[in-house]
Amino acid sequence: MSKKEIITVQGTEVVLLSHKKEDYISLTDMARYKNVEIPATVISHWMSTNFSINYMGLWERMNNPDFNLTGFREVKMLSTEPGFALSPKQWIAMTNATGIVSKAGRYGGGTFAHRNIAFEFASWLSPEFKYYLISEFERLKIDEQQRLSLEWDLQRTLSKINYHIHTDAIKEYIIPNIVTKEQIAYTYAEEADLLNVALFGKTAAQWRAENPDGKGNIRDTATLEQLVVLSNMESINALLIRQGLAQGERLVQLNGVAITQMKSLAGNKNLGKRLNNKNINT
Repeated sequence: MSKKEIITVQGTEVVLLSHKKEDYISLTDMARYKNVEIPATVISHWMSTNFSINYMGLWERMNNPDFNLTGFREVKMLSTEPGFALSPKQWIAMTNATGIVSKAGRYGGGTFAHRNIAFEFASWLSPEFKYYLISEFERLKIDEQQRLSLEWDLQRTLSKINYHIHTDAIKEYIIPNIVTKEQIAYTYAEEADLLNVALFGKTAAQWRAENPDGKGNIRDTATLEQLVVLSNMESINALLIRQGLAQGERLVQLNGVAITQMKSLAGNKNLGKRLNNKNINT
């Protein structure tokens, strides 16, 4: 689990975590709304109801290919016995569930559930609590998307600034003194496509042919991490041009840069979800 967020719902702080690229909400924190001292008892009471077992089972069947149906049927059978109580660890052990996660640790530990399951738990706690939980959750997601959008816009701007550095190098070292406007435009486009091929694996024309209804160009559909790498590549290509390297040599080097930097960004835990989940389509 990673990327901890906290929202406050009717005076109760509730932790949200990213788990396998999905939002999980702390049932332990939510249960403190009912019982500050023993939240685990509240969770167990809810999980032991027939409605909760059926809902959790449905969620698992729809989202977990490794869900243990035999174990689920055993839980269903046990739930008919007097005094039946189901804990998160028992549910996970018997059914190989993934919608409920039990996290050890005095600080930051507890029981977490996929947001859809957590919202059902909130309904059981209190309709009013569920209303405010969803409202705060949606507010957090809107704020997150706005931040990502601003970051993408900033990176796109930086990419365009670097593009001018790139074109200045082309103008100074590649374009002869006297050429036609068509020749100049062709040279710029050819160098831009050098970067497109190195990073995206295709030219601008190939992208347009594959996306006849697409708006903008291939770079307008780039992810935030691709824009970061593109900005770096434009600066590097400008340097390689000034060093007098042929286009073929530059393509090989730039492709190596793209692969290395994309792998680095994809594995960066601090960027993690923010970059991996930001797949911008315009």
